[in-house]
Amino acid sequence: MKIFRRLLAILAIFSGISAYAQTYSGGLVDKTIAVVGNEAIMLSQLENEVQMMLAQGVISKQNVRCEILENLLTQKLMLIQARVDSLKVAEDNVELELQDRVNNAIATLGGEKEVEEYFGKPVHKLKADWRDVLKESTLTQQMQQKIVGDAGTLTPSQVERFYRRVDKDSLPIVSTQYKISQIVLYPSKKEANLAARERLLEFRDRILNGERFSTLARIYSQDPGSAQRGGELRMAPKSLYWPAFSDAAMSLKPGQISQVVETPDGFHIIQMIERNGDMFNARHILIKPEFPATEREKAFKTLDSLKTLILADSLTFERAAFAYSYELKSAMNKGVMIDENTGASFFEKDQLKPADYNAIKNLKPGEISQPIESLDNEGRGNLIYKILRLESILDSHVANINDDFMVIQEVANQDNAQKAIDKFIEEKQAENFIFVDDLFKGCKFKKKGWIK
Repeated sequence: MKIFRRLLAILAIFSGISAYAQTYSGGLVDKTIAVVGNEAIMLSQLENEVQMMLAQGVISKQNVRCEILENLLTQKLMLIQARVDSLKVAEDNVELELQDRVNNAIATLGGEKEVEEYFGKPVHKLKADWRDVLKESTLTQQMQQKIVGDAGTLTPSQVERFYRRVDKDSLPIVSTQYKISQIVLYPSKKEANLAARERLLEFRDRILNGERFSTLARIYSQDPGSAQRGGELRMAPKSLYWPAFSDAAMSLKPGQISQVVETPDGFHIIQMIERNGDMFNARHILIKPEFPATEREKAFKTLDSLKTLILADSLTFERAAFAYSYELKSAMNKGVMIDENTGASFFEKDQLKPADYNAIKNLKPGEISQPIESLDNEGRGNLIYKILRLESILDSHVANINDDFMVIQEVANQDNAQKAIDKFIEEKQAENFIFVDDLFKGCKFKKKGWIK
C-alpha cells in the first residue's frame, strides 16, 4: 500500500545506523584496531559492520573484515580533510534527521519501549550516540561530494575520448529496448468513486451502531497489510502517510471515527487508537473504486474503432493520440512514450508495465496491439485502457557511443569520479599518520599505503 511508500527506505536507514549504535556484544574485549591521524577505529565498530552485513543476507567471505576496515580507513581520511577544509554540519538538519530516524525506529519496532529493549539503552542515550554518527557521516559525505564535484562532469568530447580508449569488454550490456506509442483512455471515475464512498459510509454507520471496526476491516479492507491486524497501522510518524490521510487521522480523538477520506490509494475511514506528538496509531478500512464492465466495453469499443481507422489509413496514430489519448505527455509527443526520469524513448522490459510488455512482445515494428487493461504511471495503480504500437526494437548489445551516449556518459563520469577519489586517498595516506593492528596486516587491501 502506498501509505507505507517509504517503508523500505526506512528499514535500510534503520539497519545502517543500528550497526553503529548497538552495544558491542562480540564476546571480545574492545580495542583500537586502526588509527588515522587522531581518529581511532574500534574492533566493536568493525564487528558491528560485519553483523549488519550478515543480517542483510550478505554471505561472509574470508576477507570481509579487510574490506570493511578499508572502507572505515577511507572514511576517516575524508572526515579529517572535511575538518581541515572547515566543512560545516547543518545542526538543524542533523536534528531533523535524528528525530526522523528515531521515529522510523519506533515505527519499525513497534514502539519506544521496543526500541529501548532492542538497543539495550534509553532513547535519549541512543540519540546522543546517533547524533555523533550523523555528524561524522554528514561531513564524510560532504567531503566525498566535494572531491567528485571538483573533478567535474565530462564534456561530450571527453566522453568520446573515454569511449575510444576504454576496454569495450568492460562496458555494460544494454538489454533489448522497445520504442512504443500509445493511445490511453481512462474509465469514468464518478460512479466508481460514489460507490466506494457509499460502501464506507455504510461501514461507518454499522460501527457507530455497535459493530467492531477491526472485524469489518479484516473482512472488507483492501489494504492486505493492515486488514489481517483488524486495520491497525501501528505507531508511525505522520510523514509516512498521504497528507490527506494523516491530517484526517491527527484531527481525531482516541476511538473517534473519521468521515470518508480520499487519497491516491482509494477511500478510507479511520479510527484513532493513540497519538503521541507527530506520531499516531490508527485503524483504517480501505476501499478502492471498482469500475463496472460497461466502462471496459465502452473503452475497448472506442480503441477498436481507432485501430480500424488507423489501419485503413483514414487516421494516423499520431493524430489519434493527440485527439483522443488522455495521457498528455505521450499525446503531445505523437503518442510516443517517454521515460520521465531520463527523457529517453526506449524502454527495457523491466521498465514496462507487465500488461504493456505482454501486449507488444510478439508484435513486429509498426503493428498495433489489441486493446488492453493496464495501469497508469503515477505509482498509484489506477486502471487505464490503451492500444500500443511497437515503433522499433533495439536488440541487446554492448553499450556504444552512438546508441547509448547517456550510458557511456554515466560510465565515464563514474570512472572520472573514482580516479579523483583514488588520487585523494593516495595523497592523504602520505600526509597522515596511519596505524593498522598486526591482526590485519595480512589483508590484501585494494589501495596500497594503509600498511606502513
